[in-house]
Amino acid sequence: MKPFLTITSKITPFPEPNVDTDQIIPKQFLKLVTRSGFGKYLFFDRRGPNFVLDNSLYRGSKVLVAGDNFGCGSSREHAVWALQDFGFAVIISTSFADIFYSNCIKNGILPIYTPDTHTLFSEENSITVSLQDQVIRHTSGVIHFEIDPHHKTTLLEGLDDISRTLKYDDMITLFEQNSPTPSVLL
Repeated sequence: MKPFLTITSKITPFPEPNVDTDQIIPKQFLKLVTRSGFGKYLFFDRRGPNFVLDNSLYRGSKVLVAGDNFGCGSSREHAVWALQDFGFAVIISTSFADIFYSNCIKNGILPIYTPDTHTLFSEENSITVSLQDQVIRHTSGVIHFEIDPHHKTTLLEGLDDISRTLKYDDMITLFEQNSPTPSVLL
């Protein structure tokens, strides 16, 4: 994973509540075996000239401002892969499904809880998201957000589950060297 840096981007407003992972990435696209290539299938069943992701005004946006309960439904990690492959690095909402939130962290997307999404939906200028300072800067002011310190470190250092474990490789090796051989049960 890449370390999360400060992001400055236009936002993509998507105020619809209860957007589930089946809408984010439909089931017929779950056959891919790598994490890349899902972006073109993001919201596949909803795409068209009037859909926000197809509006040239939001092309290149790295920040999705979503409605309540974003990422609900099944626990498919593919939904996060699709959002990331499309280019999103930050998702801001008033609430997320727990598993979706966790999948975002594990894959390097910053999910931000804030009750202040209404001030961002109409933002026409770029905003800046600083994980280090835990703030969203926009033309009307600053929004502070909270994040678990462990999640913050994971994103700032770009650690996935394996790289986080490997940080303790020396301690694990030392433990293994000093541990007695386990007895075999018969």
